[in-house]
Amino acid sequence: MSRSVLAIDIGSTKICAIIANIDSENNIQIIGAGIAKAQGLKKGSITNIELASKSIKSALADAKRVAGTDIKKATVSISGAYTKSLVSSGIVNIPNKEITLKEIERVMRTSLYNANIPNEYEVLHTLPFNFKVDDQDYIEDPLGMNASRLEVETHIITTQKSNFHNLRKAVRAAGVEVENVVLSGYASAIAVLNEDEKELGVGVVDMGGSTSNIVIHSGNSIRYNDFLGVGSNHITNDLSMALHTPLNVADSVKMEYGSLHAPNNDLIELPIIGDENSTHEVSLEVVHNVIYARVEETLMIIAQSLEKSALKEQMGAGIVLTGGFTNMVGLRELASAIFDNLPVRIARPIEVEGLFDQLRNPAYSGALGLLRYEANGYSLYEVDVNKKMRHTKNDFDGMDIPPSEEPEEIGIPTIGEPEDSAKSTTVNIGKPITPLKSKGEQEAGPFSKFWNWMTQLF
Repeated sequence: MSRSVLAIDIGSTKICAIIANIDSENNIQIIGAGIAKAQGLKKGSITNIELASKSIKSALADAKRVAGTDIKKATVSISGAYTKSLVSSGIVNIPNKEITLKEIERVMRTSLYNANIPNEYEVLHTLPFNFKVDDQDYIEDPLGMNASRLEVETHIITTQKSNFHNLRKAVRAAGVEVENVVLSGYASAIAVLNEDEKELGVGVVDMGGSTSNIVIHSGNSIRYNDFLGVGSNHITNDLSMALHTPLNVADSVKMEYGSLHAPNNDLIELPIIGDENSTHEVSLEVVHNVIYARVEETLMIIAQSLEKSALKEQMGAGIVLTGGFTNMVGLRELASAIFDNLPVRIARPIEVEGLFDQLRNPAYSGALGLLRYEANGYSLYEVDVNKKMRHTKNDFDGMDIPPSEEPEEIGIPTIGEPEDSAKSTTVNIGKPITPLKSKGEQEAGPFSKFWNWMTQLF
């Protein structure tokens, strides 16, 4: 049965709302999309709830008009600004010697309970990156294994409660309730990574307008995330100051002439800031030098963050760059040189049915990642922002997990015992178990009673 979902990606420069249908096999079909310029946001965080709400409402209206449907609940992205991450662990005994979803949920909630989370922070994601079954380490999926003890190490992502609640307020003011909240960098990783990259370990950098979100995926899940307040808008600002031209003109120059390849010596005519009726000529070489210096600095800041993670050795698949910034010509070659010759890939979102041409741009990776998250594209196991346990193969609410008690031994054959022997007893819960009498025993009943009476007399 198909269900409709709404994803709202709240970026630093744009708001993107996408409506899609997801069928029972988690296939996605996009039916509507809307994009609006972001207002009331600075570096990914809401600074004016009213303005932010208007931008969200504008994107929503376009998406609903195209889709011809109205949805009142949304999955929303949240910037990595004001987030903190920590590693925790948990351990539980397995009384029935078989690991079920109930035990996996129990050990993950134990790690969450053991974590030292400040009161002013809200948990966004609890992601396991290492399971240990008895003494066996780095178990990919412990479900169904026999064990007496289960351990887990989790990467817990938290955000400031004020930032979290402001996001909810802005979306609610636009007429939609927030059903789920997903870290922006996590959503981007879901949209662009393939299984080989996840297996080998990879760093994903979503380079946006004013911010860059970094996550490192290794093994089962995310091991590291970071937020940097650098993006393509800084290039616009630099060009505006260096060329003495208005911001909107500087942005057009960036879009049209932005390249990291060696330029020619052509001249372009630009209006002067503060006196737009006057113009002056600027060499493209100057434009190139300004852009190159800012991009190089941005990539070096990202390289420092990757170094700080202490996980560079586990990034066998290298670095995947996505986001609007990656449309810069020559970015991959410069990034590869700065990242110590690690493999670098510029990534567009993985194709889905009904994908509009505009959404194929790397700038929309986060929005499409939210849809994939709703189609079970998240990590193998996760406790989400609603404290709900998720499992990619079988999404369930932790409160509804059936008890994993071992079956009654009565009626179950042991190894080497014929199956028919298991049918010799019927169990009635709450009543004494009465063995069934054979036909011969039933016929001999009156004689047995008389014999017992005689023996008691004598």
